[in-house]
Amino acid sequence: MGAAKSPDRRVQRTHRTLTEALLAVILERGWEATTVQRICDRADVGRSTFYAHFDSKEDLLASGFDELRKAIRAQRVVPGPAGALSFAHGIIAHADEHQRLFRAIIGKRSGHVVQGRFRQLLIDLAEESLSRFGRAGPQRGATVHYIAGALFELLIWWLDARNPIPSSELEKIFVRLATPSLAVLREPH
Repeated sequence: MGAAKSPDRRVQRTHRTLTEALLAVILERGWEATTVQRICDRADVGRSTFYAHFDSKEDLLASGFDELRKAIRAQRVVPGPAGALSFAHGIIAHADEHQRLFRAIIGKRSGHVVQGRFRQLLIDLAEESLSRFGRAGPQRGATVHYIAGALFELLIWWLDARNPIPSSELEKIFVRLATPSLAVLREPH
């Protein structure tokens, strides 16, 4: 049997065009005012084309976050306990590269749906990273949510303050603050 086929170029191009349109509309109007029709108008595609690929604007948003998750996972993981926090590098670098978009996604104009999806992305990445350190259970679950929440709040602070420090310094601060929380994973349950 052959390998699973990836979507053909036309499908990939349509997804990319719709994602870019979604991001442009969010930047212009915010999440709440973003509609499927506005996305279609910006992408210059019909609604039937949109619905052939996605069920809703939320589904399109989730697709974009899935792509970001894949990109973060593809990065080199640092071995040892420091590796548990290495996922933050990709998120911070992406936020730095796309500051205006991140302000729209996790800032005041984003809406709870978008913030919730982004927060879940951070939780998933933290869970995957921390799964190598200690058994599943309440301590790891609490640590995962603590670390993801801390990163979420630091990103909001950094973006709202219009980057009072370089992104590399933000990452160092995050790692310095979050590392002590990893000790709970080494404690007996």
